[in-house]
Amino acid sequence: MTKLSVNINKLATLRNSRGGNNPDLLKAAVDVQLFGADGVTVHPRPDERHIRYEDVRQIKKIISTEFNIEGNCTEQKFVDLVLETKPDQVTLVPDALGQLTSDHGWDTINNKDYLRDIISVFKKAGIRVSIFVDPVAEMVAGAAETGTDRIELYTEGYARESGVGRRESGVAPYITAAIKAKEIGLGLNAGHDLDLNNLQFFKQHIPWLDEVSIGHALICDAIYLGLENTIQLYKRQLQ
Repeated sequence: MTKLSVNINKLATLRNSRGGNNPDLLKAAVDVQLFGADGVTVHPRPDERHIRYEDVRQIKKIISTEFNIEGNCTEQKFVDLVLETKPDQVTLVPDALGQLTSDHGWDTINNKDYLRDIISVFKKAGIRVSIFVDPVAEMVAGAAETGTDRIELYTEGYARESGVGRRESGVAPYITAAIKAKEIGLGLNAGHDLDLNNLQFFKQHIPWLDEVSIGHALICDAIYLGLENTIQLYKRQLQ
């Protein structure tokens, strides 16, 4: 079964826009689990424009499902936070400072030595590691040499193609990359711009997906459909 991890960054953005604690992020973390999500994802950035570092510490105390922390491991503050809170999984993303949203995967060939070193730090702490990778077979093969447990396929390209009626061609490189990951024994996650319009098709073509992490689209849908109902709708797409 493919797990659904709900990224709650956008709820933190809404809270921060007015100050105070509305919506209550800790309550939201508990509620998404009660509403059926298999996990909670957060992506703290150095400027703390959405998830704050203290949020991560507090969420860790109350989480009852899987906890996934995404972020840029070139920031020592991020590394220290992950080692302090010890989530179930850390997802390493090659973001630049001040980047609006993640937009590419790791070059696992040219960054192999660096990734191998930093991944070993997290694995020694008992944390499962996933790294963000573009749907390129060579990059997937390179990921296996870093010691990572999983890769997360960056799915913005598929979502874009799906949105203009090219689902078959859009999903093709992801199938190739997913097959490569399966062949070499890497776990497989996916995320970025997956939504109710494209998720089921993606899952049907890559049925061995371990997990999808979805935030922006899910929270936008929840505005109209309600959070509990929306989580259930996304779960159905993964069946």
